[in-house]
Amino acid sequence: MSSALMGAGRFNDHLQKRLDPTIQIRPATEADIPQLSQIRLSVVENVLSDPERLTPAIYHDYLTGRGRGWLALCDGEAAGFAVADGQDASIWALFIDPRFEGKGLGKALLDRAVDWLFANGARVITLSTDTNTRAEGFYQAQGWQPGAIDVRGERHFTLSAPE
Repeated sequence: MSSALMGAGRFNDHLQKRLDPTIQIRPATEADIPQLSQIRLSVVENVLSDPERLTPAIYHDYLTGRGRGWLALCDGEAAGFAVADGQDASIWALFIDPRFEGKGLGKALLDRAVDWLFANGARVITLSTDTNTRAEGFYQAQGWQPGAIDVRGERHFTLSAPE
């Protein structure tokens, strides 16, 4: 294991210690895909216009080929997830079930995904989200730099690797 990845493990251990002890964050697996999809469809902002477009095969590709994912559990119940795209050095997904908002899950999941991307060589990470949403403010509060709004109305953000 590279020293960067070993450092990522220590960083993630530190994050876990800051969370409520009833919350666990672990790597997402193929078996979690139904739960990831359920969480994705439960959100009230950044709602999919065509939910059928996110097939289990797409989740599978991001979890096993393109990147990695993490699942947050609250008292054993799936509460949120993040997926990092290693090919594009981007955050493909970060969603929290509305019943579990306000527990620090979004920040903890984002930190894991960002840490994994930087540990694997990314120098700049990107993501996009709908404008005028809580997510837009959340990313800015986490230090992401806002950029252009695309034709779909999504704001693009970047985060540079620490010096």
